[in-house]
Amino acid sequence: MNKKLFISALCAMNAALCFSQTPVYLDRNAKIEDRVEDALSRMTLEEKVALSHAQSKFSTAGVARLGIPELWMSDGPHGVRAEINWNDWGYANHTNDSVTAFPALTALAATWNPEMSALYGKAIGEEALYREKDVLLGPGVNIYRSPLNGRNFEYMGEDPCLAGTMVVPYVRELQKNGVAACVKHFALNNQEQWRGTVDVVLSDRALYEIYLPAFRKAVVDGGAWSVMGSYNKIWGQYCCHNSRLLNDILRGEWGFKGCVITDWGGAHDTREAALNGLEIEMGTYTNGLTSESKFGYNNYYLADGYLEMIKKGEVPMDVVNEKARRILRLIFRTAMNTGKPFGSLCTPEHYAAAKKIGDESVVLLKNTGILPLSTDFNGTILVVGENATRRLTDGGGSSELKPKDYISPLAALQEVYGEGRVKYAKGYTSGRAMYEHADVIPQNVSDSLVNEALQMAKSADVVIFIGGLNKNAWQDCESTDRKSYNLPYGQDALIEKLLAINPKVIIANISGNAYAMPWVKKVPAILHASYLGTMGGASMADVISGKVNPSGKLPYSIPAKLEDCGANSFGKPAFPGVESSTDDVVAIPGSVLNGGRNPKVEYKEDILVGYRWHDTKKIPALYPFGHGLSYTAFAYGKPSLSAKTIADGEAVKVAVSVTNTGKVDGSEVVQLYIGDDKASVLRPLKELKGFKKLALKSGETAQAEFTITVDDLKFFDEKAHEWTAEEGKFTIYIGSSSTDIRGKAQLAYKK
Repeated sequence: MNKKLFISALCAMNAALCFSQTPVYLDRNAKIEDRVEDALSRMTLEEKVALSHAQSKFSTAGVARLGIPELWMSDGPHGVRAEINWNDWGYANHTNDSVTAFPALTALAATWNPEMSALYGKAIGEEALYREKDVLLGPGVNIYRSPLNGRNFEYMGEDPCLAGTMVVPYVRELQKNGVAACVKHFALNNQEQWRGTVDVVLSDRALYEIYLPAFRKAVVDGGAWSVMGSYNKIWGQYCCHNSRLLNDILRGEWGFKGCVITDWGGAHDTREAALNGLEIEMGTYTNGLTSESKFGYNNYYLADGYLEMIKKGEVPMDVVNEKARRILRLIFRTAMNTGKPFGSLCTPEHYAAAKKIGDESVVLLKNTGILPLSTDFNGTILVVGENATRRLTDGGGSSELKPKDYISPLAALQEVYGEGRVKYAKGYTSGRAMYEHADVIPQNVSDSLVNEALQMAKSADVVIFIGGLNKNAWQDCESTDRKSYNLPYGQDALIEKLLAINPKVIIANISGNAYAMPWVKKVPAILHASYLGTMGGASMADVISGKVNPSGKLPYSIPAKLEDCGANSFGKPAFPGVESSTDDVVAIPGSVLNGGRNPKVEYKEDILVGYRWHDTKKIPALYPFGHGLSYTAFAYGKPSLSAKTIADGEAVKVAVSVTNTGKVDGSEVVQLYIGDDKASVLRPLKELKGFKKLALKSGETAQAEFTITVDDLKFFDEKAHEWTAEEGKFTIYIGSSSTDIRGKAQLAYKK
């Protein structure tokens, strides 16, 4: 008998034993809202309170006597995490919890294709359902603010339009399986250092224009059933029970009717948790990763302390009932959803989905003609770099996965070109994937690996370097931020030495972040891939060989140097912040992540995040947002507008023709940006407002069409607390990237 059938049987038995004289009947055919009210009317106060806090590391209680099952959650968003023990952070070591590892969300964003997002949500939802999970803790849509943030790989880039457009299909398709999306981390979780205590200071314009839109799209357009609060503070109050964030914005302005769930260890105060819009408290008194708690679940803020406050009359019963109502609604949509399918795990269809998403995500940054490296190539290929063989689903924090299969780039390249012609030298080593700790590599070990690679490079016809970042601490990893913008483990020096011996070095790095490229002018080709999961090696090999024509576009800018990034241009006060000199230390018990003396970070770049900063400040990026080359070429026609003026309530159509002028089929992402020519407030030179991915055969022409409304012209007016557009002229930019503009048009707004 599976877990949920067992629970249902147990619940029914308990109900019969405890209340045999009063039969309990919940009409499973009634509408959800009627079922919620029916169940609520039958529950005791203690049962309502029990819904609001964890009963294990990843579950919350149901109501056994009413036949209402518990909720089971799992980390995501790149796959369903392996089973964790009931009451500690150790893995349960089951033999049936291996999954498909899907590409990281940075990779999904790099596809610039909402169809890939829908495919992703459907497939991961089926896997979560098969694993009997009710809530998948993802996707993440925090904005990429600095390339040093260790958790950027879990998010969808630097632009709210891109992230917001991509998150909606993921959420919708996931929830069609009866598995709730838990969109995270709400909000402003843009660094890992001091993540549990840092107080974020920013303008309302930055909040509403940059950091909230993707969450709003997930909730309003995607219909997300739950949201995860972030660890940090805003306006001096923790996000998991922040009155303005949860009551005023999420519920009041957006009409959210789902559940707010803490990040593990994100609650800090019973009164605030009770009154400020939090439904479910998870993982309190741990760091959410490794540390344990000596306290029981009844000691949680929304447990005994909450019950005591209610009994004293300090929490109104309408607040208590509303919490329970929202949790019951979530249970009826998921655990008690009798119409959901059975799900599936590690199927050919899921592997094909992971492969397709990975194929479309690889970004070709530079190519002087060396790529594609034809399958007819009869020379010797030397692959150098640890990431060619390392399983990059290990480490990284809560997104760590246990894939059933994993195709490495080296194995895939040997399959394509023949094992005898593809040699391998590791070149460097990074040690074990660990949280908050990193192995120290002896110098003699590093020297030996470098010397081996250099000796082998002398006789190779082509060198493919597959390095980048990994999921170790202080790389792309939850709990720690990167210490340097350069590649770790001596990779830059190794690349320079390889180039001195053999100039035919193709860079095919794997990373969830931007990084410095001091060797950029010397290499003939650069591929940029994120963590691609189970089928990642196959995607990379197929792009290198030309079987797949690259069509990925950067979801974030790659600055030439760290100081060129807006968040990092102001020094430590703007990233990662500074500590107070007082002794009033606030930290989560048991956590080494959250120490510090009341750290505070100020978003001094304000609304100028990413390409907005590079454009407006005239600081060119090394590779701009939206950039990505192809093995073919695309010619753009002149953009046309259906009208030259727009007024409130009207829409203007924009169309541009695109022709594949090359010899191979390919896909192009047509990007639409809008700039306000003259404004009374600071505005970016231009902002992304739409994009279309066109698949074109050689010689084929197609139209990219967009619809512009007055909403696309607005900025957030802080004084009036509303979105507004000013009369005047706006420039419509059509581009292949944020800097490769292929056409412009003028549009006037008149009120």
